[in-house]
Amino acid sequence: MDIASGTTDLTGHMLIAMPGMGDSRFEQAVVFLCAHSDEGAMGLIVNKPSGDVTMAGLLEQLSITPAPGLERRQVHFGGPVEMGRGFVLHSPDYQSGLTTLQVDGEFHMTGTLDVLETIARGDGPARWMAMLGYAGWGPGQLEEELAQNGWLVCDASPELVFDIADASKWEAALNSLGIPAHLLSAEGGTA
Repeated sequence: MDIASGTTDLTGHMLIAMPGMGDSRFEQAVVFLCAHSDEGAMGLIVNKPSGDVTMAGLLEQLSITPAPGLERRQVHFGGPVEMGRGFVLHSPDYQSGLTTLQVDGEFHMTGTLDVLETIARGDGPARWMAMLGYAGWGPGQLEEELAQNGWLVCDASPELVFDIADASKWEAALNSLGIPAHLLSAEGGTA
């Protein structure tokens, strides 16, 4: 398998931003890839809370009454593309009546209002993260960034995505590859 040449489908994997990436929006980012093909890639950053948008606040803006406890749940910065568009990355126990993308056996993604309505009622997916915006790559762009040592790739797990604190996800993703964060350098090389 040669990731750089585009022969590997990375859908359902995680991208770990390398130091020195050059784009501050992706500094220490961990991105879950929802789709990857010859036509490009789409992913959601899973470790960058929006800071000022709570789930309860978002629901109230949409005229949806939030269930108790949602005022503590942060909406995340999913990426710099279409910041006004929302997505929910969630466990496979929920399927939208409108449209849900089955990424793999452990993750689904829904970008329609009905998932927010079920979460607000308290009967949505067991595990979920809400995001505004997404990370997108055109044809060959992600492969080029991988070849330039911009990202590492690791397996995704529900524990890494949903259970680990946002501030610890980057290091946890590196640890899943057996790489201590303190050994990484912003300088890349080739073999």
